[in-house]
Amino acid sequence: MPSPTPAARATLGQWVEGARPRTLPAAISPVLAGTAVALHEHAAVWWKALLALAVALLLQIGVNYANDYSDGIRGTDADRVGPLRLVGSGLARPGAVKAAAFASLGLAALVGLVLAATTAWWLVGVGLLCILAAWFYTGGSRPYGYLGLGEVMVFVFFGLVAVMGTTYVQTETFELPSLFAAIGIGCFACAILVANNLRDIPTDTIAGKRTLAVVLGDARTRMFYGVLVDLAALALVGVMFTTTWWTVLALAATPPTFRAVGRVIGDKATGPELVPVLKDTGIAELLYGAGILAGALLSLAPNL
Repeated sequence: MPSPTPAARATLGQWVEGARPRTLPAAISPVLAGTAVALHEHAAVWWKALLALAVALLLQIGVNYANDYSDGIRGTDADRVGPLRLVGSGLARPGAVKAAAFASLGLAALVGLVLAATTAWWLVGVGLLCILAAWFYTGGSRPYGYLGLGEVMVFVFFGLVAVMGTTYVQTETFELPSLFAAIGIGCFACAILVANNLRDIPTDTIAGKRTLAVVLGDARTRMFYGVLVDLAALALVGVMFTTTWWTVLALAATPPTFRAVGRVIGDKATGPELVPVLKDTGIAELLYGAGILAGALLSLAPNL
């Protein structure tokens, strides 16, 4: 297991890389889609949307640092083929990365508290569940990310909770279009994790990390990636039928999605060859959310 020396010091750029900026579309996209539904209901509250965005970004950064810390001290990141890991590479002390995770999650809690105070206090409980899910993904004695449950939790928290929560803090109602959008966004968020875990099957197997990809195996994991993409497309149909046909603009996600599917299913890419899939899937999710928002804006254009 790598062990940073007392003099280990990561640069600012390495700390930024350790926050995994390529995963941030998974935090931005739900807020875009949830706000689109609020717009369709003529109930958008932009300052609340911005606070929801801050919460989502801080939670994503927090879970990334928490994952870095927990996997690093277990030795899971000893032979990474993906992006930089601060603890696993020995560039930062485990305690420093843990503190960065707690700081990010703590700031998310503070911003979330403002949203709860101005919307509904029961949202505090939802926020607490989000923070616990962020930490125990790879933290604790029995992390659920090691039990094949990562995709389920990503779908719930970065899909259903994030999208529907963003809509709710603005409209204070539960809307059917928000559910459809949440399913689509959740499927893309899951697809990012599936591609990541597909890449890491060999090293995760050695480390004893039983991700869903390890359980399913290479071939079925690739099929699962394709199913998630198909479900996201079907969910968009639901969004269009319950809001406006302008949300067809979310099909802007098609080109990067095709590239990613081609690598995963057509080329059978492995190891570092799957890194571009993470990027393309993240871009696709962002375009999906942005397209839904752009469609909602265009449908209201005559009234603006």
